[in-house]
Amino acid sequence: MEEIRTAKSCKQARLAIQDTLDVVGGKWKLVLISVLRHGPRKFNELSREIHISPRILSKELQELESHGLVSRTVCNTKPVTVEYALTEYSETLSEVVMSMHQWGVKHRQRVMELV
Repeated sequence: MEEIRTAKSCKQARLAIQDTLDVVGGKWKLVLISVLRHGPRKFNELSREIHISPRILSKELQELESHGLVSRTVCNTKPVTVEYALTEYSETLSEVVMSMHQWGVKHRQRVMELV
C-alpha cells in the first residue's frame, strides 16, 4: 500500500529530521559517538584521537550529555581525569550511525575512483 503524503505528514517528517539534527548535527557529534562506540575514553584521549580542541570537545560533550547520549564519570585519580562513555539510550542511534558509516565508505570509494 502506497503512503499518501499530506502537508501535515511532510511537515512532521521535516520536524523529525530537524530534531535529529539538533541533537547529533554538526562536525563532531557523530564522530564522537562513533569513537565512543569502541569504549569509554578519557577527555584527553578523545581530543588527541579526533584532533579537536579541548574547548570545542568540552562543548560537544556537554551537549551530548544533556541529550542523554553520553555519560561523564570523574575518576578518582591525581590529577583528576574525566571519562566519557555512551549511554544505553545512545544505542537508539546505532542504525543511523552504521548506515552513515556504510554510505561514507561507498562515497569515499567513489570519490577516490574519480581522482
